Amino acid sequence: MALRRRKTPMPELPTDIPGYGPLLPHRATRKGGARRSKLLPDFDAAIAACDLRDGATVSFHHHLRNGDGVLNMVMEALARRGLRDLHIAASSIFPVHAPLIDHIRNGTVSRISTAFMSGPVGEAISRGVLPTPVTLQTHGGRARALDLRELPVDVAFVAAPAADDMGNLSGSTGPTACGTLGYPMVDVGVARHTVAVTDTLMPYPVPAIDIPQTCVTHVVQVAHIGDAAGIASGTTRPANDPLSLSIADTAAQVIAASGLLQEGISFQTGAGGASLATAAAVGREMAARGVTGSFCSGGITGFHVQMLNDGLFRGLLDVQCFDLEAVRSYRDDPRHQSMSAATYAGPHVGGAVVDRVDAVVLGAAEVDLNFNVNVTTRAGGIIIGGSGGHADTAAGSRLAVVTTRLTAAGFAKLVPQVGTLTTPGATIDVVVTEAGLAVNPARPDLAERLISAGLRVRDMADLVAEAALAGTRPTPPRALGRIVAVCEYRDGNVTDVVRVAPSET
Repeated sequence: MALRRRKTPMPELPTDIPGYGPLLPHRATRKGGARRSKLLPDFDAAIAACDLRDGATVSFHHHLRNGDGVLNMVMEALARRGLRDLHIAASSIFPVHAPLIDHIRNGTVSRISTAFMSGPVGEAISRGVLPTPVTLQTHGGRARALDLRELPVDVAFVAAPAADDMGNLSGSTGPTACGTLGYPMVDVGVARHTVAVTDTLMPYPVPAIDIPQTCVTHVVQVAHIGDAAGIASGTTRPANDPLSLSIADTAAQVIAASGLLQEGISFQTGAGGASLATAAAVGREMAARGVTGSFCSGGITGFHVQMLNDGLFRGLLDVQCFDLEAVRSYRDDPRHQSMSAATYAGPHVGGAVVDRVDAVVLGAAEVDLNFNVNVTTRAGGIIIGGSGGHADTAAGSRLAVVTTRLTAAGFAKLVPQVGTLTTPGATIDVVVTEAGLAVNPARPDLAERLISAGLRVRDMADLVAEAALAGTRPTPPRALGRIVAVCEYRDGNVTDVVRVAPSET
C-alpha cells in the first residue's frame, strides 16, 4: 500500500513580538530555481546592460602592463556606440594604450585619472591634447579616492586571465596569467557595475579565485585580453654596470648602518635595475649576518622570488607581478600573497602595508635641494610616469632611500628645484649618488650613524653643484602655459601641476 505523506501543520505565531514589530506571513519558494549565468555575448551587450551614457566614468587596471589589450578593446566599443565625454580612471597607462589619443581627439574621452602614464599618451597630454587636466594620483591615493567615493566609477572593466560564467576571476590561471589582481580589487568594491573581460572561460567554479562572483555584474569572453609577455615591461633585473653597482652597494651600506638590518626587517624596492641591484647587495649583507626578513612588498619580480626561495624573507606581499617568474610564484607558493591597492598603500585604512615597511629603495628623475623628488616628468616637462607607489612608500617607511646618478642624457638629475614635485622631500631620508650621499637635515641621528660607519656624507647643495658641472645640457625652465596635469598627494592635496610643454622639447 502506498504511504500518504502527512501534511505538517504550520505553527500558530503571534501577530506581534515586542521589540521586533509585526510579523509578515512566510511564503515558501520553490527550491532549485533556474541556474543563472552572467555571460554576455559581446561588449555592446555589456555596455547596454550597464546603461553607460555620455559623461560616465569607466575604470581599468594595469596588471598586464604594456601587454594589456582590454582598455583599447573597450574604448573602441564605447566609441563605436557614440559615447562622448567619458572619464577614464585607469590605474596606469602604458605605450600600448596609444589609441586613447584618437579617442581624446574625437571627443569620446575628455578626462583621465591615473597613477602612472608613459609613452605616447603621456607625451600627447603634455602637448595639450586633453581639454581638461589629467589627475595624477598615487596608488594609495587612488584607492582612497575610490573607497571614499571621491572617484565614483560607473563601470569597472577587469581584464581577467580566467573566469567562470558567474564572474569568479583568477589572475593565476590561463594563458594570459598575470598573477595577483591587487588594483581592480578596489575598483570592483565600489563600481556601479563590474564587467569581467576574459579569454579563458572555465567551468564553475574557476580555480584560485582572486575576485569573487559577488563583485562582478557581467562577463564577456574575447579571443585575447592581451600579451602576458608585456607584463615584463621596464627593467626587472638588477643592473650590473660598475656605476650602478657602486651606488647600490652604498645604498645597502646605508640600510645596514641605519640599524634596521635586523631579524624581521621588511623591505621594498622598485623594479628598476639600480633598485634591484641594491636589493641584491642588501640580500648579501642579510646572508652574511644570518638575518631573515619578514616580507618584501609592492610590485614583485623574479628577483624578489629568488630572495624568498633563498630564505632571506618569510613572505611576499604582492599588489602586482612585474614578470612571469613572479606570476608562477604567486600561483604555486602560498608564502607569496596578494593584497589590494588599499591594503598596500591606502592612507585611509589605518595601517597599510607601506606603514610596516622598514626600508624602501626608490628611483628618481630629479631630486632637488629640499630632497623633493620628481618621477613624473623628464627635463622639458614631458610626462614620463607618475608617483605610483613612490610617494606612498616614502611616507610610510621608516627609511626612504633614493638612488640616482648625477646626470642622465646630459641633464643634471640633482637640481635646485625639481621640474615637477611628485614626492615631498620631508618623506625622503637619504639620496645616494656615485659622488656620495646626502642625508635629510631632519634626520641628524641618521647622519651621525652613517658618518660613524665611514660613509661619504655630503651636503645636498654640493651634490647639486657637482651635478650641474657634470651636465652637458642646461635644464629647461618650468613651462608657463596651460595646466595639463594636476599631481595629487596620497591624501588628495595637490603637490604640483604640469603645464603644456614647449613644442621644441
